[in-house]
Amino acid sequence: MDLGIKGRRAIVCASSKGLGRACAIALANEGVHVTLTARGAEALAKTAGEIRKANPTVTVTEIVGDITTPAGREAVLKACPEPDILVNNAGGPPPGDFRNWTRDDWIKALDANMLTPIELIKATVDGMMARKFGRIVNITSAAVKAPIEVLGLSNGARTGLTGFVAGIARKTVINNVTINALLPGPFDTDRLRGAVAKAEAERRGITVDQLLAERAKQNPAGRFGDPEEFGLACAFLCGAKAGFITGQNILLDGGAFPGTL
Repeated sequence: MDLGIKGRRAIVCASSKGLGRACAIALANEGVHVTLTARGAEALAKTAGEIRKANPTVTVTEIVGDITTPAGREAVLKACPEPDILVNNAGGPPPGDFRNWTRDDWIKALDANMLTPIELIKATVDGMMARKFGRIVNITSAAVKAPIEVLGLSNGARTGLTGFVAGIARKTVINNVTINALLPGPFDTDRLRGAVAKAEAERRGITVDQLLAERAKQNPAGRFGDPEEFGLACAFLCGAKAGFITGQNILLDGGAFPGTL
């Protein structure tokens, strides 16, 4: 299926690894010129090199920096000032007990997972509307639908972004600019093996691999998601024929959420 976006330009945040990387690869495979950004120079260079090798006609620009800072955003927007596609993504805040979180902890979480996407949307959406094409995809979390107790910082910040987008996505679509969110459940990425999994495994006296094998079996799909599946869903939402989908929160969790809506 030709998504009709060959030659378009995309900014993909936090794209050296995991789901951001998968989105960048899927877009590049559609002929989209991609600007990648992440904090880790080595991993970013590796991903950029792989994309260039697989798609020699695509321009791949890599920007090392922290997208959650003004300087990081400025560098990315200087490299790609008129993107047609924006994929917002940033690592989630750490787990914990809300009683231990300070105002600074909350501000940091909001900066990364709510205010940074809003700043990038603000910087790019008017140009998209003027050009009559734009696709904005926010990578949030399944926790927006079913909050995870120890991830209260993430629950709050990502839900705040969701509420903000619900308002503006109905204003931009008349100019063929859509704004949607992809809500990942458990995907086989480095993050899945992160602090939350390690803490639970240690508490139960088992290995992280044993814990994850249990979790995979408990999912209705009997497995974790493949990042490639997530990237392809992102690419579809960015496609030329996806202009009638806006303001939606699309859950990719293998059926883990038991609700009907």
